[in-house]
Amino acid sequence: MQILIKDKDTLLYDEFEFKCCVGKRGITQNKTEGDMKTPKGTYKLGPVYYRKDRLSKFQTNLKKIIINNKMGWCDDVKSKFYNQRIIINKKIKYEKMFRKNNDYDLLIPIQYNTSKPKRNKGSAIFLHLTKNYRGTLGCVALKKKDMLILLKLINKKTKIKII
Repeated sequence: MQILIKDKDTLLYDEFEFKCCVGKRGITQNKTEGDMKTPKGTYKLGPVYYRKDRLSKFQTNLKKIIINNKMGWCDDVKSKFYNQRIIINKKIKYEKMFRKNNDYDLLIPIQYNTSKPKRNKGSAIFLHLTKNYRGTLGCVALKKKDMLILLKLINKKTKIKII
């Protein structure tokens, strides 16, 4: 089974249909860092990252990793750590994972540009939470209740297809 992002506001999995949002500027075949577009293609999913202080228990077959206040995701095109989880370092630009808002209380990295990251091709592409379905910076976002349902259904073999 795979997750299908059918259009800018529909996520399908098996017979489940969820409302979602993608990048503010839509979906693209040619993703670049900071373009606010979601990359088209089929990708593996990473582990589930979550805020233990905001989410007590949830069911999933994916590996779980607790987010702490020192975690970031490198979006610095000049860094050797580009598009990787890092320990926050003021010398490197990064996306903060431990946030005041709830968007990253629960997230799954979409394995886009991760195995041998090409600089400036896009980083920190996640499946994460939203409260208002406003466009993202390139991620796919859903409401918490829908993410919790999806997490029960998917496993480490599940892929996401963005068309």
